[in-house]
Amino acid sequence: MSPGLASAAAQAWLANNADELVAWRRHLHRHPELSRQEFATTQFIAERLAGAGLNPKVLPSGTGLTCDFGPEDGPRIALRADIDALPMTEQTGAPYASLVPGVTHACGHDAHTAILLGAALAMAEADRSAGLPVGVRLVFQAAEELMPGGAIDAIAAGVLNGVSRIFALHCDPRLEVGKVATIPGPITSAADTVEISVNGPGGHTSRPHLTSDLVYGLGTLITGLPGVLSRRIDPRDDTVMVWGAVSAGAAANAIPQAGRLAGTVRTASRETWLAMQGIVEEAVDSLLAPLGVEHTLYYYRGVPPVVNEEQSTRMLTHAIEAIGPEVLADTRQSGGGEDFSWYLEEVPGAMARLGVWSGSGPQLDLHQPTFDLDERALAVGVQVMTGIVDQASEP
Repeated sequence: MSPGLASAAAQAWLANNADELVAWRRHLHRHPELSRQEFATTQFIAERLAGAGLNPKVLPSGTGLTCDFGPEDGPRIALRADIDALPMTEQTGAPYASLVPGVTHACGHDAHTAILLGAALAMAEADRSAGLPVGVRLVFQAAEELMPGGAIDAIAAGVLNGVSRIFALHCDPRLEVGKVATIPGPITSAADTVEISVNGPGGHTSRPHLTSDLVYGLGTLITGLPGVLSRRIDPRDDTVMVWGAVSAGAAANAIPQAGRLAGTVRTASRETWLAMQGIVEEAVDSLLAPLGVEHTLYYYRGVPPVVNEEQSTRMLTHAIEAIGPEVLADTRQSGGGEDFSWYLEEVPGAMARLGVWSGSGPQLDLHQPTFDLDERALAVGVQVMTGIVDQASEP
């Protein structure tokens, strides 16, 4: 299969600029910025786009940007990359490790950004020489790591105006470099946060019947709420609740006056996600009522599942297959959340998983302080992104 215009441009660009692509990723990795603080990152991207003769437009918040090129009439597709880092201390020991204390790109957003930037410059050259077959909008989005996600802000700023479809990649350390995977339908899960504060008069552990035993109440919630959800929700929806923080008391013989519990609840079903808050609130009330424990529940809606639209997934699959017959890999819906889902609430689109594991050694998970990636994946990502543009021109 001969490559399309954008794909051929990507191959030519990579032949001359592969080292620069890696250098961009390493610069971003050394200088990570937290969500909604990505001012230098935004400037870095804008300068390179402007240097290629493009016209980037910074979003109203000052972080994140868009850039249009290609024909003005006809359909326009969007390609999205997230640009923020995590509040975490890096432990990779890499020569390009983060120079910012307590902040690192442990989710691969530095790679996402470099890939889309490389694809942009390759397609800009193709547009000048022969004209692209379809309009393209780059979306470099801030604050993906914050719930409910910076995608909501980007959509409110109009990044989807005039866009017919949107596509994205996400690093996957479970896939070997050179592999890219996607599926139609849900590919990530909904993710919400639950925080519960409990209060009571406190008392002596020898007389729990004279007070409200908050620690026992927290224990009841820790085991009881996930159990209730397992009986109230269809198990085929892959719903899971996991607690991440619990605190109460200081003395072994004193029932405390306050405590706190926090965790996440995730589900593969959009319909279950919409009903989840009410089920959780009802269950918490019922579990604590016999104990006389006062409580306040804070339920923070996160993101719905990323649901890949069928035709968009076919386009993305064909773009992957065009790189080589061995590139397309299998994948399953994950329990992670991704705010790319908000775009797909507005327009059709699809996301793929980009293999970044070297093929040897441990498969380090995302959001670990030791996470790093095989930089050969950057060129693969550029080829996928440009290939989507060729597929978008197909009838």
